[in-house]
Amino acid sequence: MEPVRTCIGCRSRAPRSSLLRVVAQNSRVLADTSAVLPGRGAWLHPTLECFRLAQRRRAFGRALRLGGETDASDVENRLNG
Repeated sequence: MEPVRTCIGCRSRAPRSSLLRVVAQNSRVLADTSAVLPGRGAWLHPTLECFRLAQRRRAFGRALRLGGETDASDVENRLNG
């Protein structure tokens, strides 16, 4: 049985393999495509819709336990291609 995670954007549950892990490093949110970077991670569907929902809900800061502004441009650039 594959592990299940919750998307921080749409809040729906999905298999881990269908989600993108994101981590924080120096108040920047980075896409962790191989899911091996150290630190607290959060999971997100790899779609711009879920990314925008997470930004609007300020879910990156809450899920990654960051204070202040977060820069998620790396994740957005990866999702744009």
